[in-house]
This record gives sequence, C-alpha cells and structure tokens, in this order.
Amino acid sequence: QVQLVESGGGLVQPGGSLRLSCATSGFPFDSHAIGWFRQAPGKEREGVSCVTYGRENTYYADSVKGRFTISRDNAKNTVYLQMTSLKPEDTAVYYCAASGLKMFERSWSRAIEYDYWGQGTQVTVSS
Repeated sequence: QVQLVESGGGLVQPGGSLRLSCATSGFPFDSHAIGWFRQAPGKEREGVSCVTYGRENTYYADSVKGRFTISRDNAKNTVYLQMTSLKPEDTAVYYCAASGLKMFERSWSRAIEYDYWGQGTQVTVSS
C-alpha cells in the first residue's frame, strides 16, 4: 500500500521557519522523484519544489527560491522541505507527491506528472 505522510506544518510568525517531512512507503523510493505542492484557499495547486532520484537534481518555484530547501534521505524514504523567511503568502496546505518519471525544469511543477499524493499538512504564516 502506497503511503505519503506529511508532517511538520503549523502556525509560524512571518520570518520564521518550519521543516516539513514527507515519509513514504509502498513504492521504490529511490526511483521516484518527490515534489512538494501547495494550495491556498481559492487558488490552484502550485508546485513548490522537487527533488529527482539518482542525481537528486532540485527545482524550485521562483516564489520560494533562496528561502526553501528540499532534500531527500533515501535510507529513511523521506523527503524534507526546509522553509525559512516565511511570508504570509506561503500560507497553504502543503502536499508531497511521488513520480516515477524523470523530472525536468519544464515538467516538475505539473501535478499530472505525479502518481501518488499525501493528504497534506497546513502551514499558516501569521502574526
């Protein structure tokens, strides 16, 4: 049974930091790219970041470049998203997703490229 379980969300003040985790099971983790997406109320789901398998290339949305860092631990089948300098506009439900495809700059942020999804974790940035 495929599972992706996000954790680490919560309420944080502007300028603060959070680290999200995506613990996975039920599929070959080391041959899947893992992406983070987010969806704010009334907005479409958007790609935040992705880490590929193999070379572990990383991709980021322009809105989070320099503030967020994605990493993967193949021994723990887990991907992390370190978020710093958080802004109110980062408020959203954050989802992780897995894809067996090779990801590139033109494809990583398309939700349709991903096979499996987690249930999401809420991140709220507010004073």
